[in-house]
Amino acid sequence: MTTASPDLGQIDQENHDALEVGTTATAAQKGRAIVPWRFFAGRAGFYLFTLWAAITINFFLPRFLKGDAVSSYLARNRNISPEAADSLRILLGIDTDKSMWQQYIDYWAMLFRGDLGISTLHGLRPVAEVLASALPWTLGLVGLATIISFALGTVGGAIVGWKRGSRLDALIPITTFFNTIPYFWLGLIAIAIFSSTLKWFPSSHAYDKGQSPEWSFDFIGQVIVHGTLPALTIIIASLGGWMLGMRNMMLTVLDEDYITVAQAKGMPNKRVLWAYAARNAVLPQIQSFALSIGFIVGGTIVMEMVFSYPGVGKLLLDATNAKDFALMQGVFLVITLSVLVANILADIVYAYLDPRTRQTEA
Repeated sequence: MTTASPDLGQIDQENHDALEVGTTATAAQKGRAIVPWRFFAGRAGFYLFTLWAAITINFFLPRFLKGDAVSSYLARNRNISPEAADSLRILLGIDTDKSMWQQYIDYWAMLFRGDLGISTLHGLRPVAEVLASALPWTLGLVGLATIISFALGTVGGAIVGWKRGSRLDALIPITTFFNTIPYFWLGLIAIAIFSSTLKWFPSSHAYDKGQSPEWSFDFIGQVIVHGTLPALTIIIASLGGWMLGMRNMMLTVLDEDYITVAQAKGMPNKRVLWAYAARNAVLPQIQSFALSIGFIVGGTIVMEMVFSYPGVGKLLLDATNAKDFALMQGVFLVITLSVLVANILADIVYAYLDPRTRQTEA
């Protein structure tokens, strides 16, 4: 009895399929695309519950603090009558005649109407207007600086990990050293060198004094010049963490069998680096970046105080000191929504880069 010899072309095709299946760079199945409805439904339910819990905590937490916004407002404006103070409590939704449950229901009703309340710290202006004036500065400066730092650190960490043992390894301790310096010290050093001594950049504010925000080339140039120094400080301070994390993940991924098989099949090094190694190593970085979005919106208090920069971080600090409940809740709500949206986008990107995630949960 004779045995049929194996087809070399079929063996090569099977090896090629095994390589593709063994990585997260391509889908494990090449057949008909299956929409992972269970994956999306599970994620949607989780984030809806998280949003409800965050808004509920956002409502109760400021009310556990001593004092209230009206008492703080009366301390700054002593010519307010008791009747006006009672009316102000009713306007702010903190009147004692209503139960906590009724206040909670009213708070949800206001949110569905898009009403975030009024701010006693800013002349009884709507909270939405106050946030709208501060949020662009934080997103424009800290958001852009964080994205640049993430991109540079991830790409740099991938290259350093790929060329392990080379002179590029010296970048890791250097960037990590700057990452360990307290941010306010790094900001003060930058101001002392580049602003006070070299006179290259302004030391404070988002634009020249006496100017008002407008869409003009002169004003945009002022914003860029004033924002360069704090942006560089943020990039330098956070670059080490992204680079170290990506480099360590690269060292782990490069020891995987599919990397060895890809190199043995004669694939170009650039393709192995970016299409296989870096694409798998970047997955934990994406989740870390999504979590850092909350710090982009609310964790900029130190930067804004050092550089006297307008933004949401300084706004939150002032609202806390003044016990401005409505403004505190508005800032917390923005932070919560930004983190949830960032994590949703991270889940989508993660599921795209790693098909095993959606296939397992679907």
